[in-house]
Amino acid sequence: MKAATPATRTFTVDLLRVQVVENRQELGRQAALTAADKIRALQQTQDFVNIIFASAPSQNEFLTALAQQAGINWPRIRAFHMDEYIGLPANAPQTFGRYLKQQLFDKVPIHQVFYLEGNAPDAQQECLRYGALLEAYPTDITCMGIGENCHIAFNDPHVADFNDPALVKQVELDLTSRMQQVGDACFERLEQVPTHALTLTIPALLRAHHLFCMVPAAQKAEAIQHTLVDAISEKYPSTILRNHADATLFIDSDSARMVPGS
Repeated sequence: MKAATPATRTFTVDLLRVQVVENRQELGRQAALTAADKIRALQQTQDFVNIIFASAPSQNEFLTALAQQAGINWPRIRAFHMDEYIGLPANAPQTFGRYLKQQLFDKVPIHQVFYLEGNAPDAQQECLRYGALLEAYPTDITCMGIGENCHIAFNDPHVADFNDPALVKQVELDLTSRMQQVGDACFERLEQVPTHALTLTIPALLRAHHLFCMVPAAQKAEAIQHTLVDAISEKYPSTILRNHADATLFIDSDSARMVPGS
């Protein structure tokens, strides 16, 4: 790890840049400023920018701040989301597409949003359909989080594959992921949380040229420790971020509390 700077504490682990800020509000603001700078820069050289967004309470502050950034040409942005539950009613408030629509897409004049359909009659065909869209519109930026078990999207440790041949797949969620949804107050009880989901795979997420990862809150401290300290392996899927050529992890004082030197 390289030395911290005095303003926002920053360091690197392998290739991964890490910024530690005081609280989750500031985390969201700093991440939005950084992501907006990248979007504006890309829009100087290409007609459209293709972005994958995560859906979770950990992204609230970031998405709110991103929608308020000046100078982003939203009519030249295409958006994807990275996972969706299987089997929830289409109007359920917990669907990830609905979350992103409310948190961001309804607030900006975005050009196009591609939604994963968790209720598609054929899950495998839906995976292929969405994968074809990712191929047609190669990802420039991935905006993401990390789960309590170090999952990225819904690539829990038991299904994570750094060399996955698919771009989108159906997965069974592990208990930690499902309990996190209750802990995040997305569901009242564990039995309400779906057992399966569609998810972008790890290669699909990391094909983006630029990656921004926002992870606030004390309940993520252990996951951040694993991400930054443990060997890079599917046991802790988020460790793969340390191999990405242009990735930045934003953490706050709570999620950073188990990081060496904090």
